[in-house]
Order: sequence, then structure tokens, then C-alpha cells
Amino acid sequence: MEIYEEIVRLKKDGRSSALATIVQCIGSSPQKQGAKMLVRDDGSIVGTMGGGCLEAEIIQAALMTIRDSLPQTINFELTEKHGGLVCGGKVLVYIEPVIPEPNLIILGAGHVGKALAKAARFSGFRVTMVDNREEHANRENIPDADKIIVKDFEDVLSEIFIDGNAYIVIATRGHNHDLDALRSALRTPAKYIGLLGSRRKKVLLFKTLCDEGFSKDEITRVIIPVGLSINSITPEEIAISIMAQIIQQRRGNAASGIGSTACSRLGKEDGAVKTAPSDQ
Repeated sequence: MEIYEEIVRLKKDGRSSALATIVQCIGSSPQKQGAKMLVRDDGSIVGTMGGGCLEAEIIQAALMTIRDSLPQTINFELTEKHGGLVCGGKVLVYIEPVIPEPNLIILGAGHVGKALAKAARFSGFRVTMVDNREEHANRENIPDADKIIVKDFEDVLSEIFIDGNAYIVIATRGHNHDLDALRSALRTPAKYIGLLGSRRKKVLLFKTLCDEGFSKDEITRVIIPVGLSINSITPEEIAISIMAQIIQQRRGNAASGIGSTACSRLGKEDGAVKTAPSDQ
């Protein structure tokens, strides 16, 4: 029962795991058919496959299963190092990934942030909303968020579990807040970092980040302007364009050119605003 309770807890926290089950045993083995072990995304476990090299190999296979989000069945021929006999048994292990809904963290609970939370929830994402204004970041204003955090943008992401499958969208109400949020986002392994704004804002923000010592590879993770180019105007249209881009990236069909601006080219970029430059 402890394993299933832990699966529920991990999913609630937005974390992945994999459940390994021995589905067949032939000959000598450290555990019998039906034995289960849960492997968390950090490699820690609940339950056991008997320890030793067999368990270590199952943990590594489970982590690959989490990474690929695909189940797999593995046949282990037991040797002395696995805790079996040299001539010994075989164990068939089924490993099933338990992947939570993808996590979208929105920094900024203004008009676009609110519309984006609704679009993300409809698209099957788990939504975390962050804003330093309690009058905006509340359940009445943002009913579609799974979690609401009222705090300054600079350090808040260190308090949220963010892995390589998380998505971050920055839609604050001003340049300084954008910069604080960007610094914080770049310290995470998030798969996607998008910022609401113009190409002119992109030049200014990227130059500041370069001057502060962020590398080219770090900075080019950021997508500005965020969203697909669909001539969006209203907050709802902008939210749709952002979610379309996130879904495109999630499904592995990201458009070329995303995040392609290097520090050396910052001075050459300018242009008209395709989406709203900031949110209120």
C-alpha cells in the first residue's frame, strides 16, 4: 500500500516515477513473482527487488523509462552478481512510467497569465501561478491554477520542483520583474522558458544577461516573443498562441529558429511587437 500512496503523493507534487514489477521468475531469484519496487525520478526507491546489482540495473532501466515516458519489459538472466546462481534463474520485469501532467509555471497573474492558466488547464497541464500581488494571485481571480504562490519573482522558483519536463512562461507587468524572473528561470532545468514581450525587449534583456555573465547557451533557452506567430491581440488569443507553441515543443515538433539569437547578434535585433509587450 505504501508504494501506491507514494505514487499519488509524487503525482500531486508534479514528480515522475516508475513502477517495476516482477512478472515471471524461472529458477532462483532474490524476489518472487509479483514483487514491486517504485523508483522516483531522483533514483530513490520504495520497496525492493532484493538489492545488489539486479536492483541497481532495474533502477537505471526505470530512470530511462521515466525519461522516455515509455514502458518496457526486461529479461534478466541471473548470475552471482545478481544474487542468483551461475547456472541460475531468470527474472522478467515490467517497468511502467508514472508521469504526472506536464507542469506549467506562470510568472505573472495579469490578463495574459489568467487566460494562459485557463488554456493550460484545458490542455491537460498542471498550473502553478506566481505573482507578488495578493490581489491578483488568488483563487477567485485564477480559478484554473492548481497552486498559487504569492512571492517576489527573484527567488520563488527555487521553492518549486522543476525538472526537464517543466514549462515556464514569464508574463509580468514590467521590465524589472521580467529580469528577476528570467534570472530565476535560467537557474532551472526547465524544458521551455518563454517571455511575453517585443523583440526590442529581447535585445535589452539579453544584453543585460550577457553583461551579468550568463552564457550564450543559457540565454538562448529563452523564447521572446513567446508563442506562435498568429497575429494574436487579445489576452485569450495570446494564451492560445503560447499553448500552441508549448504543445508543439512537448510533442517534439518545435519550429526551427526558437531561441536562436546569440549574444553576438543582440545589437542587430529590433522589430515590431507581435504580442503584448507586458501584462498588467
